Amino acid sequence: MGCRVGAVVGLGLVLAGCADGRAPVAVESSTVTSGTPEGRTPVARASVRVPDGTRVSYAVFEHGAMLVQREPHRVFRSASVIKLLIALDQLEKGDDPLLGPMLRSSDDSAASELWRRNGRGAIVTRMAREIGLTETAPPPAEKPGFWGYSALSAADVVKIYRYLLERAPEAAREKVLGELRRATRCGTDHFDQYFGIPRALKRPWAVKQGWSGFGDAPGRPCVTGAEPALGPDLGIGRPVLHTTGIVGDKIVVVLTLQPAGTSFSTAYRQLTGLTGEVFRASGG
Repeated sequence: MGCRVGAVVGLGLVLAGCADGRAPVAVESSTVTSGTPEGRTPVARASVRVPDGTRVSYAVFEHGAMLVQREPHRVFRSASVIKLLIALDQLEKGDDPLLGPMLRSSDDSAASELWRRNGRGAIVTRMAREIGLTETAPPPAEKPGFWGYSALSAADVVKIYRYLLERAPEAAREKVLGELRRATRCGTDHFDQYFGIPRALKRPWAVKQGWSGFGDAPGRPCVTGAEPALGPDLGIGRPVLHTTGIVGDKIVVVLTLQPAGTSFSTAYRQLTGLTGEVFRASGG
């Protein structure tokens, strides 16, 4: 959300927006490791279908163990998922009225103001050091204002949610998770952000979504209570679509880099279906 197609310099990646859903295309079988909450050696294998041509990374974590995972250390462009770090950094200084719309409705203007005010890429550097993130980095030096060009991995997103649940000051934890529990159906840019976790899995959940590369507005603006917005194929590069959050006691992260030209509606269906399969593979 609020990011356009671009490169993460030094990582060899060209990444763009995000959406969710299952694509009506051939899929390949992806075998992933399954574990147990007790952290014992994995004892089972689970199969999750990965759409052809889509780069996928996911992780489900519960009670000290990664239940299922696929390439959790692969780096993606963050899109709006980086707003979790923007919020946590601001909360070390104090609450701010911009945090609510940024977290609930993924408001880009609020994120950009906090990004500018608090040092831009230094936000990511500070929070990565505090949380212990190893694959998260600020945007390229030539794109300092593009917070959505920050790099992260599914493994690091799990660490961010673990930090919120286990180590963050109580006020910060309650503020962030409280807003994520009340995530709105429509983002402030009129994209429907109820893909992935909100549509595939039952409450209780708290989510932070990310999308970019589908243009500045959907083909059909999101309307609360209506069917998902179905935009046309935009053909502006490879969009990214991410769904992340806490579902019950589980941390669920699914990151995708979609084939060039994938429409928001196709990606929406693809990621939602994929998220349901990943959650079932985790024993959910």
